[in-house]
Amino acid sequence: MRVLVAVASRHGGTQEIGSVIAGALRAAGHDVEELDPADVALIEPYEAVVLGSAVYNGRWLPDARELAQRAATPLSRRPVWLFSSGLATLPASASNSPIEMRDLTERLAARGHRKFAGRLDRSVLSFAERTIIAAARGRDGDYRDLDAVRAWGDAIAAELGSACEQPETGAAVPGRHRGDA
Repeated sequence: MRVLVAVASRHGGTQEIGSVIAGALRAAGHDVEELDPADVALIEPYEAVVLGSAVYNGRWLPDARELAQRAATPLSRRPVWLFSSGLATLPASASNSPIEMRDLTERLAARGHRKFAGRLDRSVLSFAERTIIAAARGRDGDYRDLDAVRAWGDAIAAELGSACEQPETGAAVPGRHRGDA
């Protein structure tokens, strides 16, 4: 299956999360293309999409939001998974739960939204970013759990694999029992 992994990342940490997901999908035999959301011209060539973004000030980056908006109709017609990566030390907090995610998940009929802790290196941040991080009491370090990311990628690959398999005559279709209409 041809899968798009489109990730908006400002300093590379979220992009690396996307690459781990793409690697899990490739290992399962899927044809995966990794792109920045700004570089995605069409969704139609892909049979499934994983769309992710770093979270800044409680929002996805503009390129990810823009792709989701302009491609909402074709995205809603294929399997889509969303992920966010936010403040490194606060993966479950509101600061890592973009305000647009509930609406976006519903609009795209996404199969899920996963939040991952990120990586914080103040040396690569702008003055404004450092000020925000200081106010949030963010701590430097790499808090990404790449094993959890890989496991989520494996779960997506398994779900896509199940969707691709054609049941043999008389075989049960997942989620249905023989005799069901």
